[in-house]
Order: sequence, then structure tokens, then C-alpha cells
Amino acid sequence: MTINPYQPPATESHEKVGTSAGGTLQDGIEGNYDFSITDVLKEAWQKTYGIKWTFFAIGIVFILIAVGISLIFTGLLQQLIFMIIMYPFLVGIMMIGVRRSVELPVSFSMAFGYFGYTIPIIIAAFLMSVLMIIGTLLLIIPGIYLSVAYLLTLPLIVEKNLGAWRAMEASRKAITHHWFKVFFTYFIMGIIYIISIIPLGIGLIWSIPMMVNVGGILYRIMFGVEEARGQ
Repeated sequence: MTINPYQPPATESHEKVGTSAGGTLQDGIEGNYDFSITDVLKEAWQKTYGIKWTFFAIGIVFILIAVGISLIFTGLLQQLIFMIIMYPFLVGIMMIGVRRSVELPVSFSMAFGYFGYTIPIIIAAFLMSVLMIIGTLLLIIPGIYLSVAYLLTLPLIVEKNLGAWRAMEASRKAITHHWFKVFFTYFIMGIIYIISIIPLGIGLIWSIPMMVNVGGILYRIMFGVEEARGQ
């Protein structure tokens, strides 16, 4: 399979692909799902249509916020402020991918729409970091396993309204059923991302939304999207 990260999606990408609500939380935890890596990447590419400039604007704001924090704060306080602001911001970006996976409307403002979940998000981020560091110290492999297994923790907190630990465990249990497929999906996506940087980073206009879409599509397949069920 060859994906050109610089070629805009064809007009047929207007077509809705995989817009069902997907699985359920219990389906994901029990491993009642499957997916094709090729299909996920293809759908993620098609769904970049219409959201590239939204991500471009979000990226500019992200950079401005990061620069502002670095200029105003220093040391440990700088890291704390950065974490408090950036993790909910990151969740907003991830939720754009989740909503896009079921063709729900997305907007620039969504990147700032989840600060009400700051406490569980920060708790989850802290716990995941600690466990991944411990896992890395234990012969590296456990750290790699957890870094993949926890990939869907943050959207679970806001989309399923789960507590930090429950979201971590739901993500870990679900992804473990097809850990290698998830790993290689992101591995291929990582290669596409790296290639997209080469000519002055122009390809990031496509590769960043595509990567976010990959996460949203995998989330939909495993856990489903509750808002889409109400349509």
C-alpha cells in the first residue's frame, strides 16, 4: 500500500466511510472487534478532506500558547502549567478525530472544549507517565506495551465519562486484544508523518489530520461513539 502524503484526497472522499457508531465500551474491553490496517489508514486519509485548515489554525494556536508559557514561566512551574493547559487541549484534538470518524461536525473551538475534564485528564496523564517509565526501566518491553495500550485513554475519559484509572484499564484491555495491529497501524502512520516533514513540513497539512483520524477511527471501532448512536 502506498500513500502519498502530499497529494490531496480525491473528490470521492466526500463519500462517508465507516460512519456507523461502532462498537461499545464492553465490546472493546472484551475484544469483540477487528480491523484492517490498510482500511483504517485509507479511511483516515479520506477523512482529511475538509479539516486540514482547522488543524492548521489549531497548530498555530498551539505554538503560540507553548511560546507564551515558555516566556512567562520557568522551571517546574512552567512544566506544570504546560501540562494543565496542553493535555485538555490535546484531548480536544483527539476528539475531533473521534467525531470525524462518525461524520459528526467538527470545529476549531473543539480544541478548547474539554477543560472541564482537566483533573481526570491530568491524573491519567500522570499515572500513564509513571507506569510507562517504570515499564521502560523493566527491560523496555513493558514500557513499549503500555505506551501503545494506553493510546485511547484520554478520549475515553471525556467520551464515555470514565475516571482516570478505569479509562486507562479500558484502553489497555481493548488494545491488548489486537496490540500488534494497533502498533503497526501507528508505525506506518509514523513513517508517513516523518516523510511528510521532509519538504519544509508542507505535508504536515495532511499527515497531522490523518494521524488524528487514525486514533478516532480506532476508537470508533473498539468503543463506538455515543453521540452517533443518537442520530
